[in-house]
Amino acid sequence: MESSLPSTPARDLPSTIDRAGERREEPGLVARCREDGRTRVVVVRSGAVLVDDDGGVLHVASELRDLPDDAERWVFLGLRVDDGTPLLAYRTNPDGEEHAPVEADAENWATVRGLVPSLAGGDAEVVLTAVALDNWHATHGRCPRCGTPTTVTHAGWVRRCVQDGSDHYPRTDPAVIMAVLDAEDRLLLGHAVRWPPGRFSTLAGYVEPGESLENAVRREVLEEVGVVVGDVVYRGSQPWPFPASLMLGFFARATTSALRPDRVEITEARWFTRPELLASVESGDVTLPTRSSIARALIEEWFGAALPGR
Repeated sequence: MESSLPSTPARDLPSTIDRAGERREEPGLVARCREDGRTRVVVVRSGAVLVDDDGGVLHVASELRDLPDDAERWVFLGLRVDDGTPLLAYRTNPDGEEHAPVEADAENWATVRGLVPSLAGGDAEVVLTAVALDNWHATHGRCPRCGTPTTVTHAGWVRRCVQDGSDHYPRTDPAVIMAVLDAEDRLLLGHAVRWPPGRFSTLAGYVEPGESLENAVRREVLEEVGVVVGDVVYRGSQPWPFPASLMLGFFARATTSALRPDRVEITEARWFTRPELLASVESGDVTLPTRSSIARALIEEWFGAALPGR
């Protein structure tokens, strides 16, 4: 029998960073933070972060004194909510170059995709913010109005055109991700064309200009697997800096059940009952997204418990 969709958000995690936006225009802010013995620094390189021998990602600023004093490289991330610790990001390749000036072996760098599942909640938010800003700086070095190079201001949060004086801010692209349920309360999961065999997750896609979030859910599901969706209920969100997304999670009720994968983005789609999904995961036939993802949160909320796997 069809169950009702939940009516209140389930994923509302408190922020661990006071972003202190009012301080970003303070002269010498980054320099003072670098001299502060409490300050911690995330060192970023093209979607990866520098880790220490224990896997830590927040480095003591005083141990990084030899890093260049270059406004293009430093970002003031804010202060820890719990203890006021200043947080900085250092970008090793501000011009998008492949080679980084920080001396480190390859094994000292960890990709965010692999790292975030093992991080504490506070560290994860710091890393995701640093990587998102690094991605934005690396791809927005010129003014979109006139093509003139821009300079970094506001402690890394604004790029200013040296020709016309216009300010440009970090962008975030909204994307919907949805747990689609049919009249029998089965869950729809899909396999994307670039994924390894057996990996399944909830459907997702970008919101188009002039489109509501709910209609983006309906359009993406119809386009990707040919299923018509009716009711849509918001469940929560997750930042995802690949390159600059905000994942907005939903439950959605399907009014049709025939599956027609588009073969462009989705190569296979399946409806799962709870026993079927558990058996498929336990046997290894299905691999789910990691536990740190909003996709996994949606799946496990529908399932009613934690599923096997990290």
